[in-house]
Amino acid sequence: MNRYDLSGRVAVVTGGAQGIGFAVAERLSASGARVVIWDRDAELAGEAARKLGGIAYAVDVAETDAVMDLARGVADEVGPVAILVTSAGIAGSNARVVDYDPAEWKRIIDVNLHGVFNCCRAILPQMEQAGYGRVVNIASIAGKEGNPNAAAYSASKAGVIALTKSLGKEHAGQDIAVNCVTPAAARTRIFDQMSEEHIGYMLSKIPRGRFLRVEEAAGMIAWLCSEENSFTTGAVFDLSGGRATY
Repeated sequence: MNRYDLSGRVAVVTGGAQGIGFAVAERLSASGARVVIWDRDAELAGEAARKLGGIAYAVDVAETDAVMDLARGVADEVGPVAILVTSAGIAGSNARVVDYDPAEWKRIIDVNLHGVFNCCRAILPQMEQAGYGRVVNIASIAGKEGNPNAAAYSASKAGVIALTKSLGKEHAGQDIAVNCVTPAAARTRIFDQMSEEHIGYMLSKIPRGRFLRVEEAAGMIAWLCSEENSFTTGAVFDLSGGRATY
């Protein structure tokens, strides 16, 4: 395992209590970062933080004011945030658009897209003031290609890609890199929200013939969070096992 020097860096990982988020938090912690986990599940977040020797806060990233208040609190209590990884997300139910519940659509967009906006908006000013920062947003291959019967999820992740590109350009004149990754599905608890038919569809589209391992995602993201990533910004990094065609 490559170890990047993140000593002294405060890293916020949203959705860091499980799945890709926890794998990233674990990898950043192993590289010396002081990891702060933000998660809606307070109990699970606390357990994850204890494993890593980090800190946990319960927050719903879809709540704009709560995110802003917490960002200020972390800066005061832990230190200015130098690394942000936005992994909090939900899959939602599977159905055609013509049959989709509007409330469910809004719930998915609120967490997956508005949540990323809220976190970036709250934390990027700290990076600007410090003159340094690294942001990695977790999008999805679904945001590039659009999965049938998962339009809300696909649309939310496409929005994350576009938001990342805009932010990368807005901060390109500073030592702040804003990038995103587009993973294929990983076998995490998010599968509990999906139908078996949809899970089979996703697997059938991956040329590697298997799902992503969370450790593989963490490896790429750790580099994007490091000082070695000093030039690339506003970019989309593929983690789709060969599925992506662009």
